[in-house]
Amino acid sequence: MKKYLPTLIFLLAYQLLDAQDASFIYGVVYTEDGKSYEGPIRWGKEEVYWTDIFNASKERNENLKYLSAEQRDQLDDRQFRNGDWGDRFARSFGWSSSDEGRDYYHTYVHQFSCQFGEIKTLRPAGRNSAELEMRNGVIVEVDGEGYNDIGLDIKILDKELDEVEVYWDRIDKIEFRETPSKLTARFGIPLYGTVEAFGSKFTGFIQWDHDERLSVDKLDGDSDDGDMSIEFGKIKSIERVGGRSRVTLKSGREITLDGSNDVSSGHRGVIVMNNEFASIDIPWREFDKVTFLDKAGSLPTYGSFNSQKELSGSVTAYDGRVYTGKIVFDLDEAYDSELLQGKEGEFEYAMPFRNISSLTTDGEYQCSVTLKSGKKIKLGDGQDVDERNQGVLIFENGKNAPAYISWRDVREVIFK
Repeated sequence: MKKYLPTLIFLLAYQLLDAQDASFIYGVVYTEDGKSYEGPIRWGKEEVYWTDIFNASKERNENLKYLSAEQRDQLDDRQFRNGDWGDRFARSFGWSSSDEGRDYYHTYVHQFSCQFGEIKTLRPAGRNSAELEMRNGVIVEVDGEGYNDIGLDIKILDKELDEVEVYWDRIDKIEFRETPSKLTARFGIPLYGTVEAFGSKFTGFIQWDHDERLSVDKLDGDSDDGDMSIEFGKIKSIERVGGRSRVTLKSGREITLDGSNDVSSGHRGVIVMNNEFASIDIPWREFDKVTFLDKAGSLPTYGSFNSQKELSGSVTAYDGRVYTGKIVFDLDEAYDSELLQGKEGEFEYAMPFRNISSLTTDGEYQCSVTLKSGKKIKLGDGQDVDERNQGVLIFENGKNAPAYISWRDVREVIFK
C-alpha cells in the first residue's frame, strides 16, 4: 500500500483542483493593436478567484444632486466634525465640491469594491483609471489612487502560449467569461484552512499576508541556517510565536522563520473568505495559527454572479416614519453586488449587500447586521457603519424626488 500512497495523494490533489477550476477568473485580454489572449487570469500577483475583491474609488458621486442646500450644509458640518475637512477647505476658496458632480477633495467620493465575478468588462482609461461594465450593464468609472488593482500588469495562461504578462498600458479591454469546468493550465491549488485568532476560529479560503493564496505561492523567511522560500502546498500549519513563525510541513518537519513580512512584523494580515463574507481580515497582532486542510469547500463560479439587483426595502427612522422603495445606502451603494464593510473588534469584515437581511443602528457609531443565513454581527469603525456614513436615500414609488435620512436618524434598514 505504501508504494501507492504518493500516487493517491497526487490524484486527490488534482481531483480537488478539477473541482475548483470554474472558480478561477477567466477571460480574454485584448491589446490596443488587436492581439488577444484567452485563459485563466491572475490580477498582478494577487487576485485569482471570482470571489476576490476588486478595489478602486468612484470618480464622482452623482447622488449629491438629490440633497437640498440645507441637507448638504448639515452633511458638510457633520463631515467636518468627523475630521473630513476637505470640503470645508475647498469651499473656503470658493470651490464647490458639487460643481459638475465633482468632488475636489474626495469628501463624498467613496471606495468602490466588488468581487471580480460581478464585472463583465474592464477598459483602462489611462494609467490610473478604468471603466467597468458590470454584469447588469451598469457602467462605473473608477480611479486607482490609493489602490493597487488599477495600473498593474495582468497575467494570463493563454491556451497556446502558456503564461503571458500583459502590460496595463497595452490593454484595450478585458472581457470576463465563464470558466471552463476543466482547465488545461492552472495557477495552482487554492489554500483552504482554519485560522485561529484571539479565541475565535474562521474556516474558508486563505489569503496569506493579503497576497499568497495558491499552493505554488511561497512563504519567505529567514531560519537560523539561512534564507528559505517554501511552497504553501508543502505546509501543514503556521503558528505565530512571539515575533517569529513556527512552520510545520506536511511531513511533520518544523522550521522557525522570521525576517520577512510573510512571517513576522510587517505582515499585512490573514484574509479568510467563505460563503457569508467576501473577506474577514485578521490583523497579524491578533493571529495565532492557521492549519491548512486538504479537503476544501467550494468557491462560486462566474455564473453565481449573474444577478445584480438594485437595493430595495424599507428604512425606519427614529421618529417612527417608515420609507419603502429603492435604497441608496451611505449616499453611494445602490446595488446588492457592492460590499458593506466594518470591524468587529480588530477583525474587519466585507460582505455583499445581497447577503444582508437587515441592519439596526446602535447609536451613530456602530450597527448590528443580520445576514440572510441568520448570523448576526455587530460592526463599527467603518464608513458604512459608523458616524462617517453619509445617510440613506429612498426612492419611494410615485414620488419625484427621493427622501433623504441622515445616518443619525436611521434606526433600521430591511433589505428585500
